[in-house]
Parts: sequence; C-alpha cells; structure tokens
Amino acid sequence: MTKGEITNIIKNGENQKMELKSSFDKSVIESVVAFSNASGGKIIIGCSDAKKIIGVSLSAETLKNWINEIKQNTQPQVIPEIYDIKIDGKKIVVIEVSEYPVKPVNFKNKYYKRVANSNHLMSVDEIANEYIKTINSSWDFYPDSTHNIQNISIKKVEKFIQQLEKRTDSDINLSPLKFLKKLEFIRNDKLTYGAYLLFVKDYCLISDIQVGRFKSDTTIIDSISINKDLFTEVDEIIAFIKKHLMVEFIITGMPQREERFDYPLDAIREIVVNMVVHREYRDSSGSIIKIFDNRIEFYNPGKLYGGITIKDLLSNNYNSKVRNKLIARAFKEAGIIEKYGSGIKRVFDICKENGVIPPRFEEVFNGFKVTLFKEKIKSTDKVTDKVTDKVTDKVTDNLTGNQTGIIRLMRQNAYITTKELSNKIKISQRKIKENIGRLKEKGLIKRKGSAKTGHWEVIK
Repeated sequence: MTKGEITNIIKNGENQKMELKSSFDKSVIESVVAFSNASGGKIIIGCSDAKKIIGVSLSAETLKNWINEIKQNTQPQVIPEIYDIKIDGKKIVVIEVSEYPVKPVNFKNKYYKRVANSNHLMSVDEIANEYIKTINSSWDFYPDSTHNIQNISIKKVEKFIQQLEKRTDSDINLSPLKFLKKLEFIRNDKLTYGAYLLFVKDYCLISDIQVGRFKSDTTIIDSISINKDLFTEVDEIIAFIKKHLMVEFIITGMPQREERFDYPLDAIREIVVNMVVHREYRDSSGSIIKIFDNRIEFYNPGKLYGGITIKDLLSNNYNSKVRNKLIARAFKEAGIIEKYGSGIKRVFDICKENGVIPPRFEEVFNGFKVTLFKEKIKSTDKVTDKVTDKVTDKVTDNLTGNQTGIIRLMRQNAYITTKELSNKIKISQRKIKENIGRLKEKGLIKRKGSAKTGHWEVIK
C-alpha cells in the first residue's frame, strides 16, 4: 500500500475490513482472527481513535516478535503480512490479513468474526457452520497468502517431474509451471500451501521437525533441526535416525553383506512418511522425534483426522480420510506412498515380520504419538539354542518337513500369519492350515488370543 492509500484509509476510519490501533496488544490478535474468519482485512498500528497518526516505536526485532506472537496464539496458526511505513515523520505498522482457507481460527480458544467495524465473539452455531463450509476441502489446496513462485525451487519441481516420468515410464512435455498448474499445485495463478511445503527453496517456517538422540529423558547427546521441503525432510530424518542405530552385518553368500539394524528400517520410513504427509501444519508446534536406547518416539501436531480413534486403528476397521490431500497425492505420484490409509497396518506387519513387539499409538498433547520399540517378541520356548536344536531334532522324527518349518518360523515370529507361512514354505494357505491343525492335535502348538490380533505358542 502507498502512503496516499494509507492516509485515505485512516481518514475514512474503521469498517468491515479496516481496524485502527494505537499499539500492539491482544486486541490486535483478536482482529487478526476476526479478519481471518471473514474476508480478510488490514490493521494499522500507530493511529488514535480520532484518526490521527501518532506513530509507534520499533526496534530491529519488533515486527518479527509480533509475527511470532500472532503465530503462537492463533489456532490454526496465522502468519499475516506485516510491514512498517513512515508518514509525516512517524512510523506506523500495517498488518494485512487474508481470509483463512479452513475456518474457524481461534485466539486462546475464542472465535471472533468481523461484523461492520467491530469484532464479535462467534456462537457455537456460527463456529459449526464455518467448519462445515470448509470440511470438504483441504488446507494445502488453498492459495498461500504469504509466498509466491519465487519462494519455491524450480529445480525441485523438475526433479519431481523426473521421478514421475520414471515411475510411469512416460514423458511429461510441460514446463515446471504448467505442470504445477495442471496438478493444481498452482491455483488461480497463486501458489498453494501444499506446493510451498513440497518445493520450498530454502528455509520453511512451518515444516520444522526436531530430532534428538537421548541417553535419558533429559540428556541429549545429538540433535538436528530440519526446516526444509517435505521430500528432503523425509530423507534427512531417516539418515539421522540410521546414524544412531546399531547395525550388524550378515554374511549371506552374496557379493555384498546384508545390513541388519536393531529397528526395522521399513517401519521407521513408513512412520516418518506418515508424519510428514499427515501432520497438522496449521498448528504452531513442530514435530518431534526422540531416539532412546530402547525405543523411538515420533510426535506430530494434530490428533487423528476424520473422527478415527485409536481403537479403529488397532482393529484396522476404518475408512481413511486424508488431512492434506495435495501433499498426499504428491507423495503417491512420486511412488513414496503406495496406498492411502494403509500405513499403520504396514507398520504392524513389518514389526511382526521382524519379530519386534507391536508399536504403541496414542493421542497426547493435542497431537499423535507413535512409539517404536527395540524389544523382540519373547519366544515361549525359554531354552538355550543348543537345547532348542535337540527338541527340534526330537520332534522332527514324527513331523513332515513342512510341519518342522512351520514350528521353526513360529518360534522366530509368534505373530506370523498363514499367508506369510505360505510364502516362506512355498505351499498353499490351505495346506498350511491343514498342517497347523495336525500340529495342534499333537499338542505342539496352540493359538493365544483372537485370529486377528493373537499369536502362536510353541509348546515345549
């Protein structure tokens, strides 16, 4: 805005889209929220009620501190455009607020809207109606009011196109910008929030993830803070975690040794990808990963989305709803996500296959936490390897090779499924079930718990 435009606005006084303030205080944040829940507006700081410019005193950090205060006290977080300008030798500050794409926004759990020239507290019905208007959309599809094409890396877009061409074995004969428009990363010639997060050029304020290696709950021996594009974040998080895992090298007879980590890497990758894709980026808090000696904790802002509960997750009985549709689609197009909503089940399956106890899922501190454990599934056969070999040899005389193989695999992984047994032993699931029935009759195995969530027990 020019000096002339600002001067005329001040003379005309407050209205539906204009607020005058003498100084920055909590009422300014209330106005930011009110404009976010309406059609946007401007707040001019440094003006009296009599529509006179009185100016404000600013230090080098003042505007930055005001932005942080607005961000930290709004939910979902609002980051308006803010700048100062000198008129008649006095400095005033202009805060430009865009309409927020996913409403309503609150300040300390209070929701305001702009009516005429003042802010009004919204009723329960008004809050619900604003939410209903936007529930069928996705935040990351909306235009980013504070960033534009200059804030993203065209090289990163080109790399994404190359990944897509390789995966689909096709040529995409479009320029990076036309490609972004075609896939709706750019809408109405404006960069979307999702595109900004996926292809940001340098530092990204809202994608921060803290990763630390802990020797105790309070002792950190190594840490990293990541504020980059989402694809890069996945790679750097996994690289940092791998650096702090124990690894053994297995001689397999192949030219290269096989690496075996003390945590299943596939499960870690699945959890990290889900963190980045499904995070609530409108929340002002960041994601946190803590690596301990016996577990890894992954915390994400935002609870489970779409009314899904922890019970639904554990039973695998739910219809997945995606919080960030554009981001999820990008990860799927890049081949990083195979199928929407199947990540949690894959984590369980990977842990079972690796003989690791199941992960823990919980909603805490207005967020979602996954804990991956190092502990292996305890075998019910509590004897030494030497004695175990003797027991196996003894029962082998009365068992077929397939039945001996089933017992061996059940000892290694008490949660193994009939399908997994079928794949490893190379016989049909029907034959696996027949052999399991005979082993039960001989009293050599039994099933503990339900068919879906239980496990096998090998009798001594």
